[in-house]
Amino acid sequence: MRSKLFVPGSRPELFAKAFAGSADAISLDLEDSVSPNRKLQARQAVRAWLDELARTPDMKNGKKVIVRVNAADTPYFEEDIRAVTHAAVDVVNLPKPDGAASVREISALMAGQETAQGLTNTIGLLLNIETPRALRMAAELAAADERVVGLQLGLADLFEPLGIDRCSRSAVEQAMFTVSMAAGEAGIYAYDAAYSDIADKQGYTAEAELARRMGFVGKTCIHPSQVELANNVFQPSQADIEFARRVLAAEVQARKEGKGAYTVDGRMIDAPFVRRAEALLHAIGELPQALRHNG
Repeated sequence: MRSKLFVPGSRPELFAKAFAGSADAISLDLEDSVSPNRKLQARQAVRAWLDELARTPDMKNGKKVIVRVNAADTPYFEEDIRAVTHAAVDVVNLPKPDGAASVREISALMAGQETAQGLTNTIGLLLNIETPRALRMAAELAAADERVVGLQLGLADLFEPLGIDRCSRSAVEQAMFTVSMAAGEAGIYAYDAAYSDIADKQGYTAEAELARRMGFVGKTCIHPSQVELANNVFQPSQADIEFARRVLAAEVQARKEGKGAYTVDGRMIDAPFVRRAEALLHAIGELPQALRHNG
């Protein structure tokens, strides 16, 4: 999921165009991009689009479908959950999670809705890390429930109320590192924040490259012009792919020979390098059969 494009739920005329584009995922938004007087309209529009996607799966165009709901402490939350617990939804994006217990309660609510609606798919939860409390509790949130599939950094919400410069590299690095480590401990993915200056392609790309080096899998897009930037940054290079293939081929041979460590291209390889190679090839839909059954 190199790129995730936000689309306001109150703008249904944009839905089809977004799904026809090149973003890996589309995040239909019921929260910040929708004014309070249009919350109901947006929820109804998103639900109608989800119904259409369920009737015509080809309209998904291979994209992951995400819906950002309103926070749990708002009057819109429960109706949002009822509307978007849907066969066409892959992930619910939860803003401002209050703690692990709250995440488990929300997961239970979603489970009840899945059962009531006869869904066979389990919808994931992507938790936003966008408050000081959430950043402090990131590891606890990441491990709160099996439904949690990722943590998403929200730098504007995190920094602006505290007067922290959004362009402070040291501040951004510390926040990214904390989220990456928390996600890594739980075995889920870390996803990078939005970048509000749409015209600043150089700044967007630089932040995306930093996130990639920090172990993030992709970056949020708030405008279609950012999608190609994210896809380019987070697309594994051919050299990386070829090296991963060599690592896993060597791992298969090492298992046959009972070796725990070996070299590839002059580098000492052991379990952490194998896991990285597996993750990279899994991301592009490729993993040697021998490792699928024995890893």
